[in-house]
Amino acid sequence: MPLVKNGKISDDAFVHVVDDAPLPPDGAILISAARFLEDPEAISRRLGKTGVVWPNNRDVDDLVPYLDRLAAVALVFPTFRDGRAYSQARLLRERFLYHGELRATGQVLRDQFVFMLRAGFDAFEVRKQADAEVFAQTAKRYSVFYQPTGDGRVTALNRRMQLRHSESAGL
Repeated sequence: MPLVKNGKISDDAFVHVVDDAPLPPDGAILISAARFLEDPEAISRRLGKTGVVWPNNRDVDDLVPYLDRLAAVALVFPTFRDGRAYSQARLLRERFLYHGELRATGQVLRDQFVFMLRAGFDAFEVRKQADAEVFAQTAKRYSVFYQPTGDGRVTALNRRMQLRHSESAGL
């Protein structure tokens, strides 16, 4: 499955490990929320980066105590009509100040890509290579937005205010 990260098609450094498989002693892994929460202390002690696949029907408050130990959080879009992962992403970025990789997985569609970026996602598992190429191009297409959101970009209003301030300071 292609991965788009930071606006580029990338190799996935994380290996998806199913629940009944043994954990590799090192290397980057992506495991289920249930497996992670069984023993987060032991999993956090292993060498290598750890990421968790967090379902959209689970409260992110359960994940908050462990955010500093996680290199990636993959939020699930089970269908394109289910937007709960958008809210989870914004909470993780804006309220809980999570700075690790925030990955969208599941039904990640082209027409929702910009909205996912704005919610704070920076990595996307897509199903087709053609979609990955479109995602990478779309990330570069928009540079100014009106609404403040989880991606930290300056809004159009803030840019205008900065411009006015710098012009008035120069007078």
